[in-house]
Amino acid sequence: MTAETKTELPEVSSGCCSSTGSCHDSAAESPADGVTTVYQVKGMTCGHCEGAVSSEISEIAGVSSVTAVAATGRVTVVSEAPLDEEAVRAAVDEAGYELVGRA
Repeated sequence: MTAETKTELPEVSSGCCSSTGSCHDSAAESPADGVTTVYQVKGMTCGHCEGAVSSEISEIAGVSSVTAVAATGRVTVVSEAPLDEEAVRAAVDEAGYELVGRA
């Protein structure tokens, strides 16, 4: 039985975990391989503001993650390729805030 258990464990773990032991699939790890850009946004004051900005920027093609922090006004965007700043500006404007530029 012990030999069977040892044989089965690698098969089970390889189905959901990477070779590094991470239980995330490659899609979840892909943001680390993308382009990270930090923007300065004026006017965010709370969590609702963060959500509105994040939601609008997330809709830009190629964006894999957005983290907005109202306290600093910084918005960190991870994307497959560098984004057109005018597209980011339009998304921030749509949310009701002002893109100052890159932080």
